[in-house]
Amino acid sequence: MDCIFCKIIKGEIPSEKVYESENVIAFKDINPMAPVHILIIPKTHIEGANALDKDNVAVVSEIMLAARQIAESFNLENGWRIVTNVGEDGGQTVKHLHFHLLGGKKLSIELA
Repeated sequence: MDCIFCKIIKGEIPSEKVYESENVIAFKDINPMAPVHILIIPKTHIEGANALDKDNVAVVSEIMLAARQIAESFNLENGWRIVTNVGEDGGQTVKHLHFHLLGGKKLSIELA
């Protein structure tokens, strides 16, 4: 498998980790769209939200709890956003389920 996120999980590609648990890892996005831009991913390869099923969906709960903890660690008390892109038309560029945690400024409500 030639998945960049799987390579980050294995340590084959460096990242600036901000959180790690048994099932979830989070690191700074290399192309930040906000002062705080963290990618939160499951350590198990899941292609995207459209590949979630009853056997793997529990990891999303872990990701959401991690997001709250990460937001607190970055002092995002005024708010933050979490988003996942699904498929090509949804803007998904890496076929590994991932969530973007964005914050550190007032975010626009405009959608692309």
